[in-house]
Amino acid sequence: MSDGRLPARRRWIGWTIGILLTLLVIAIGWVTVRGIGAVDDLRQVAKGATQLKQAIAEGDLDGAEPISDAIARNAASAHDLTSDPIWHAFGVLPWVGPNFQAVNEIAEIADDVSTEALRPLLQVGADLDLSSLGFTDGAINLAPFAQVEEPLAAAAASLTSADDRAKRIDADATLPPLADAIRQMRGSVTQAATVVGSLHGAAVLLPTMLGGDGPRTYVLAMQNNAELRSSGGIIGSIALLHAENGRVTLQSQASTRDFPALDVPLPVSESTTALFEDRPGRFLQNITSIPDFREAGETIAARWVGRFGGQVDGVIAVDALVAEHLMEVTGDLTFGPFTATSDTITSILLSEIYAAVPDPVAQDDIFALAAGGLFGAALSGGDPQALIGALADAAGEGRIRIWSAHEDEETLLAASALGGTIPPDSADTSHVGVLFNDGTGAKMDYYTRATIATAVGRCDGEPTTQITVTWTNTAPADAATSLPPYVTGDGFYGVPPGTVRTLIAVYGPEGATPSHVDRDGEDDGVQTAMLGDRSVVQHEVQLAPGESTTITVEFQGTGAGQRLTEVLHTPLITGPELTKDTLHCGS
Repeated sequence: MSDGRLPARRRWIGWTIGILLTLLVIAIGWVTVRGIGAVDDLRQVAKGATQLKQAIAEGDLDGAEPISDAIARNAASAHDLTSDPIWHAFGVLPWVGPNFQAVNEIAEIADDVSTEALRPLLQVGADLDLSSLGFTDGAINLAPFAQVEEPLAAAAASLTSADDRAKRIDADATLPPLADAIRQMRGSVTQAATVVGSLHGAAVLLPTMLGGDGPRTYVLAMQNNAELRSSGGIIGSIALLHAENGRVTLQSQASTRDFPALDVPLPVSESTTALFEDRPGRFLQNITSIPDFREAGETIAARWVGRFGGQVDGVIAVDALVAEHLMEVTGDLTFGPFTATSDTITSILLSEIYAAVPDPVAQDDIFALAAGGLFGAALSGGDPQALIGALADAAGEGRIRIWSAHEDEETLLAASALGGTIPPDSADTSHVGVLFNDGTGAKMDYYTRATIATAVGRCDGEPTTQITVTWTNTAPADAATSLPPYVTGDGFYGVPPGTVRTLIAVYGPEGATPSHVDRDGEDDGVQTAMLGDRSVVQHEVQLAPGESTTITVEFQGTGAGQRLTEVLHTPLITGPELTKDTLHCGS
């Protein structure tokens, strides 16, 4: 007869399940309580970061220090709350695991930034007057930069590392509210890394580049994005700057008419010739088609010296939208018949001027007046700290590129965003890119728009990186008659007025090769070339007003299939929409 008790084995199983369920409930309660605390800490970090930014902007370093201390305490608390074994155990669970991992990674990044970057930055503020950055009557006191280089280097290194780690967090695998927070934090860290990296670069390079060890001369090339070239736009005007003991002056200005086409082209690389024939070596206006600014800068310097003689220590190329950034600081600008604000300067320089001033010679004169006026206002009429921020924002968009004839300086520049080079790929990050070059021979790129999507995965069992570019002509339907002939080209180069002809070059990760190429789902004739170890596929497309086309290129091989794929592109008037898609193999 049974005594009513379960067999010992069944009792043991029941007790085990009960204990496990109890432990699970306790663990869930544990991570819930700690998670609420960690999220609250991270919210306080974000709030403190906003307060700290405002305090530093106002030069209130006494007020910044306690804010920094509070940020450090909250970041350390969030890190502690999300670092215990139970939290990590939940991080390996399916579905919910990525959310726990993401919170832990965010907290760890915040903790590292607060301890390794904020302290050095506050020390910089104590050593360097952030309200003036040493500006006196248009000159920069170069002496303080040497003493702040070391703490800036520490802060820049910490923020660069934090930026890389933040980009590796898979926001798409987390719940929507957390994904939004990750993207917001990632943007903040990227912005801070860009600004501090620029300040560190300035601390290293400015003392010599601004003539601290002797006078320097620089060619300033101003690019017009309404007629696209790889690094921004066609060179519309050019000038010579003189730098000595921290004072920069505009020495002379020239027009592209001063640089007729060369009968014998300057030598350019095989990759440049493969994509653009010898045009960059013959025409000043086409030098910025060269994808690598190390080569483009040297070629621009050679053209200046060949025309005017003398010595050139470097080349600075800026595109038209840098004016918009600067004028947010310097205020309105009057040049020729125009008075521009930061909101209207781009449309005036890249569109309205062609209807208001049909004569190309008069246009060049007005562009020169605008450049000279803006340059003068930036040196004499703007808040130096705000100017540095404006220039850092423009540099972060790829709108400022610098080449130095001095090897040690060029090595540092080439490794930064200012150098205009393609960064090398790493073990877990690959770089891909899209270059746009106008073939219309006019100013129709004011009306073009782009979207660029990347997708990674496997096609036919091989690691694959897919790049999809959609290019659209948004010009009005009656562009042929409603737009000035100088804007449409008036058919001079065989392109119907209102139509846009564009060379679109897509390059992949280092070592990868194209495995599939199509345009609007069909085969299309392409050019191929190599940029270093990167394969390039280039289409020539022609779009009437309102038309759009989509180019898809898949790369397979070394570096392909990396989840973290960075996209580089020609700076456009309206920045392209960048998205990450799910891979649908075209092959």
